Amino acid sequence: MLKHGILGLLNYADMSGYEILETFKHSLNHFWNAQKSQVYRELISLENLGYIRGTWIEQEGKPDRKMYSITDDGRNELLEWLSDELKESTRIPLLMKTFFLGERTIDENIEFFTRLKEAYQIRYRGFGNADASSQEYGDELQDAYRSMFWGFTISYGRRRAQMVMEWCEECINALKNVRTDNEKI
Repeated sequence: MLKHGILGLLNYADMSGYEILETFKHSLNHFWNAQKSQVYRELISLENLGYIRGTWIEQEGKPDRKMYSITDDGRNELLEWLSDELKESTRIPLLMKTFFLGERTIDENIEFFTRLKEAYQIRYRGFGNADASSQEYGDELQDAYRSMFWGFTISYGRRRAQMVMEWCEECINALKNVRTDNEKI
């Protein structure tokens, strides 16, 4: 999937590895995490496959930089991937862990869901930055249609974060009620 994210970004514009990382950080990062080493490893692989082409650009007073552009084969790979049927993963690590949380105390689990809710509150607040980045990149691309799809991912992320926060609150309340019921016995 990372390879297709990189191909998608390069389909918008030629970029250096640094620019890909920065664009990734301000656009795709709210739903797909990638480390610098992963991106650069993927760039090498994509270049070896002939999906992208790297060209060294001399810079005065700075190290040379490598600019990447998507090739026709890379664009075809991107379009083929976009037309493939989506196979959603049923693997959700959070739910696997939650399933077995009964091995811990009520207080430990209240703390677990409280911390999780706080993490999602931070993520939720970050979507304000995502809106601004989406608008900025849309303006740079001068392509409202493509920019609209970035907005769709932001909307999904915001709704998912809201759902997880509400779910955490529901879990916390249920755990508090169990503790209260046990204290009455």
